[in-house]
Amino acid sequence: MGQLGLFAWTALLPWVTIKPLMKPKVHYIPEGFRAVTPYLIVNDAARAIEFYESAFGAEEIARMPTPDGKVAHAEIQIGDSVIMLSDEFPGFISRSPISYGGTPVTVCLYVEDCDEVVGKAVALGAKMVRPLQDQFYGDRSATLTDPFGHVWTVATHKEDLTLEEVHQRFSEWAGSK
Repeated sequence: MGQLGLFAWTALLPWVTIKPLMKPKVHYIPEGFRAVTPYLIVNDAARAIEFYESAFGAEEIARMPTPDGKVAHAEIQIGDSVIMLSDEFPGFISRSPISYGGTPVTVCLYVEDCDEVVGKAVALGAKMVRPLQDQFYGDRSATLTDPFGHVWTVATHKEDLTLEEVHQRFSEWAGSK
């Protein structure tokens, strides 16, 4: 490089920003996850994963077994959503709904054909809580308790309604009760 070329390059230095090599910024939600991700505690996570695969079409993503064969952590994907789960470990304040005598939480699962999925789940040991029916808010759904104590509302969205239509249908439904 001649003296003129060196001079021209060094003359630009005050206006050139040189960034140090940095790792790209990590997104605060891991790839493939949503902002809210259920974490289910069950008694016999290995069997629960098999149930969720057979009944709900879940796909196992990850599993971390303990030396005694329990599941310390697992991740399954149902549709576009990840659900984390593990065996209960009472020493770590993780107990299943069965240990508590029930759960105050319901997981809503949207599927293409709720009649088929509910039928499979019941055949695999889920207990029907509320039978399949068309709902005033535009879904067809049923509520069931899986063999591990978690409550699921399995639904197929059938019609798009305005909030006003939902309110009207709710009034009619409540008036008939």
